[in-house]
Amino acid sequence: MLDDKELLTRAVERIVPEKGLQDKIKSGKKLKVYLGFDPTSSKISLGNAVPLRKLRDFQNAGHEVIFLVGSFTALIGDTSDKDAMRKPMTLEEIETNFHTYKEQASKILDFSRAKIVYNGDWLSNLSFQNIVELAQHFTVQQMIERDMYQKRIDAGKPIGLHEFLYPLMQGYDSVHMEVDLEIGGNDQLFNMLAGRTLLKAYKDKEKHVLCTPLIEGLDGRKMSKSYGNTIDIMDEPGDMFGKVMSMSDELIIKYFLLCTDVSLKEIDEIDKALKAGDNPRDAKARLAREIVTLYHDKTLATKAEEEFANIFKKGGIPDDMPEFKMNGERNIIDLLELCGLVESRSDAKRLIKEGGVKIDSEKVTDIGQVVHLEKDMIIQVGKRKFAKII
Repeated sequence: MLDDKELLTRAVERIVPEKGLQDKIKSGKKLKVYLGFDPTSSKISLGNAVPLRKLRDFQNAGHEVIFLVGSFTALIGDTSDKDAMRKPMTLEEIETNFHTYKEQASKILDFSRAKIVYNGDWLSNLSFQNIVELAQHFTVQQMIERDMYQKRIDAGKPIGLHEFLYPLMQGYDSVHMEVDLEIGGNDQLFNMLAGRTLLKAYKDKEKHVLCTPLIEGLDGRKMSKSYGNTIDIMDEPGDMFGKVMSMSDELIIKYFLLCTDVSLKEIDEIDKALKAGDNPRDAKARLAREIVTLYHDKTLATKAEEEFANIFKKGGIPDDMPEFKMNGERNIIDLLELCGLVESRSDAKRLIKEGGVKIDSEKVTDIGQVVHLEKDMIIQVGKRKFAKII
C-alpha cells in the first residue's frame, strides 16, 4: 500500500486544489472517491488502467470508492481528446461493451469493497429545465477556449452543440453522488472541474480533482483504440509481453511508474542503470514480466518471455499457436478473421497495406488475395500473432 505522500504523487499529474486534499487525508477523513468510465470499447487498455489503479490506491488506503459507468454520457460522446465529433453510441453498444468491463477492472479493483453505479439512473431523469439551470453556470467562452475546439475552428471542422452538454452531464454526476474527489486522465480536467463548479453551486461542497498522466502507445502517440496502438489488460500473455518489448526505450521508466507496483526505489535504480549504459532490453524484459504477472500470473509471464526469446532471438516461430482445420480457398481478409488474428476487417486491410501480414514468411500485399490453404501453413500478423492450418 502506498503511503500518504505516494498516494498523492505517484501517477499524479495535477491536483485541484492540492493543499486541501492533503490536509483531509492527514486528518484521517475517509473520502468518497470516484472514477467514471464511458464504455466506448469492450477492452480496458493500460492507458485506461492508470486512473483505475489510482482509484485502487485510494481503496487500499481505506477510502470509499465508486466505479461509475457512463451509461448516459456515452450516448452524448466525450470529445475531450478528439479532433472531431465522436459518434454517439447506442444503448445496445454500451451494454455490449460493458459486458466484460467488471471482469477486466476486477484485475485491479476489489469490487467487494467498491460500488458500481450507472449515471443513466439519474441523468436520464433530468428535465430540460434542469439542463438549462446547469448550463447557466458556464459560458460559451469557457467552452470554446478549450484547445480541441480552437483546433477544430481553425481547421474548419464542425463542433456539435451536444458536445457542450457533456461536461454538464459529467459535472452533475458529482452533484448527485456528493463526492469528495474525482479521478481521471488529464484530458478530463475541464469535465472534472465542471463537477467541482456544480457541486459548489448546488451543495456548497468542495470537490477535489486528481489528474493522472496519459501514456503513449506502441507508436509513440497517445494510447488510443482509434490508433490501434494499445496494450490491453486482457491481451494474451505472449502478445502482451511482445507489445511491451516493442515499445520505445524512452517509455520504460514511465511505464514502470504508471503501470506497475515496482517500488520507487527500484525504479530509480533501473533509471540510473539505463543512464549508465545498461542494455534497455533487460529493463524492458523486466517491465514486460511485471505487467504480464499483474494481469495473468508469474508462470505465464515466464512462459511468455521464453516464447519471445524463441521468436525474436532465435528467429523461430512459437511452439504453441492456435491451429485451424481448413481446406480449399479463402480470401485473405476472411482467413485473418476466422483465425482471430485481427480485430475487424478494416484492421485486416490496414495491416496488409502496412506489410504486417505474412503467409509462410511471404508478405501479403493484396487485400483481395485468395489463399489456397495447405496443411502446416503458417499465417503471421505483426511480430507476435500466429496461426497454423492443419
